[in-house]
Amino acid sequence: MGIHGLTKVIADHAPNAIKSFEIKHLFGRKVAIDASMSIYQFLIAVRQDGQQLQNEVGETTSHLLGLFYRTLRMVEHGIKPAYVFDGKPPTLKSGELAKRLERRNAANKNLAEAQEAGDAAGIDKFSRRTVKVTREHNEECKRLLRLMGIPYIEAPCEAEAQCAALCKAGKVYAAASEDMDTLTFQSPVLMRHLTFSEARKMPIDEIHLDKVLEGLELTYDQFIDLCILLGCDYCDSIKGIGPHRAVNLIKQHKSIENILKNLDSTKYPTPEDWPYEAARELFRKAEVADPNEIELKWEKPDSEGLVEFLVKEKGFSEDRVKKGIEKLEKNLKSGTQGRLDGFFKVLPSASPKRKPADEKPAKKATKKAKTGGKPRR
Repeated sequence: MGIHGLTKVIADHAPNAIKSFEIKHLFGRKVAIDASMSIYQFLIAVRQDGQQLQNEVGETTSHLLGLFYRTLRMVEHGIKPAYVFDGKPPTLKSGELAKRLERRNAANKNLAEAQEAGDAAGIDKFSRRTVKVTREHNEECKRLLRLMGIPYIEAPCEAEAQCAALCKAGKVYAAASEDMDTLTFQSPVLMRHLTFSEARKMPIDEIHLDKVLEGLELTYDQFIDLCILLGCDYCDSIKGIGPHRAVNLIKQHKSIENILKNLDSTKYPTPEDWPYEAARELFRKAEVADPNEIELKWEKPDSEGLVEFLVKEKGFSEDRVKKGIEKLEKNLKSGTQGRLDGFFKVLPSASPKRKPADEKPAKKATKKAKTGGKPRR
């Protein structure tokens, strides 16, 4: 779920924090991608006749097809993706996971009824709601990424928290996820729609945390409390408090503690044993692997291994896979190429000044001279 209603709150109060553009504008960027969220999208979106893709022996291949071709498209546009997989969920998330299981069970029941009635629209609708990313899906995707030469990380806990940590440490330019709580984990830059923008022809949204805080006129700690009030995966929200009221309350009272002191508890009852403090600490001090000990490497793809896995084991088209391998080799062999806007800095113009008579003219710069900046990540 992420943070309920946060996208609209940002659009209303901090529109300058959101930039939208085509994928081609991300050339030279390193991006940490929430793998589990992406795989879930592939399982839902990559279908034929309303059903997940399968090979001849009945194995699901939607996740592999989506991962292979979306990653290939990113690499073709000069993006260096690194995928991050979920570890164990935090204890606080158990309630949200239980709700998801309940919704999935209800969807399975509705799916069975739709199948019995021959309701094609209902079958398509409810089959999507029954989707779950399994351990097998994850392991197959990791194998595919290894063969493609694309780095991946296994987070100790939440993938979006690890993506945020990598971005905050400067290992990548942005964290890519559909979960808005990536911002609550303090990622400086969040990208949305990256892994499915091409399929749906949607622009990629880039959200900058500093601009979000500036537009909302909140500190980072106040922003965390706002996200808890809006509704997050770790605790229920206060009934009757919607996005507009939540923003006004946090601006007026600055913290959840002060809000509770001034809130009419009969009109706005708080959940019993509300663990908002624990949720706050989880956002502030998320369990992540030290990003400074993580080295991201993009390597030459294993051509034979990819053909063996995708063609011989999973039934992919050999011609298409080999063409994809050629594109991977072409775009990954030279390593990360920097963006021009990282090499050159535009200085304000100034009127020319007469040089002192005893000053020697500067030597003409050569092509090998340093440019005064580092490539942007």
